[in-house]
Amino acid sequence: MIDHVRDLASVREATDRFLSAAGKLGDDAVAGPSRLPGWTRGHVLAHIARNADALVNVLSGRPMYASSESRDADIARDAARPLDAHLADLRESAERLSARAAAPADWTRIVVMRNGVTDQAARVPFRRWIELELHLVDLDAGYELADLPEEFTGREIAFLAERWSGRPEVPAVTLVADDGRSWRTGGTAEGAPVTLTGSPAALLGWLAGRGGKGAELDTGGAALPALPPL
Repeated sequence: MIDHVRDLASVREATDRFLSAAGKLGDDAVAGPSRLPGWTRGHVLAHIARNADALVNVLSGRPMYASSESRDADIARDAARPLDAHLADLRESAERLSARAAAPADWTRIVVMRNGVTDQAARVPFRRWIELELHLVDLDAGYELADLPEEFTGREIAFLAERWSGRPEVPAVTLVADDGRSWRTGGTAEGAPVTLTGSPAALLGWLAGRGGKGAELDTGGAALPALPPL
């Protein structure tokens, strides 16, 4: 069962972590590269602010973004701002999302995300939590996959494993964490699945496209499967 109230509390904690890390950057660092190709740290900060407003739209029954082009244009427009402007925008947009989430609502209703993806409203807070945690890693400000909360890592592995499940372009894969947990993902092609073994952080890095070349994963001698971009 999805506990949106608990997830909203996790979003508040993750927002505080994100703001604390961002607040330690200077304007020069904001203009420097993030871990996302083609994006500065300013692009990451702008995206997190605009994502909060986009989720307000989702919870209000409006399109998440007016268009993919407008989403990208808004991020590009805001990326070069000084740090103080980014921090103010991050706080204010987070407050708008928190206020919208606090309003009486039917959390069992189905909402429309980006690109027509549908989901239960109750999962929107978790989706926001994902944005905050993974993009804090992307910010390259000292927060790593291994620093992610244990509960988040396990849930995000399960979430992404489900996302890639049944995709014909993804080989069948068994994920085995060194703590004994396991997940299945990928397509349904004949033959034994590839088994990836490693820490939960390393498994999440592969699933989320943030694990580099997968050097921390044991593939049993098989080639590391490639995943489409998120």
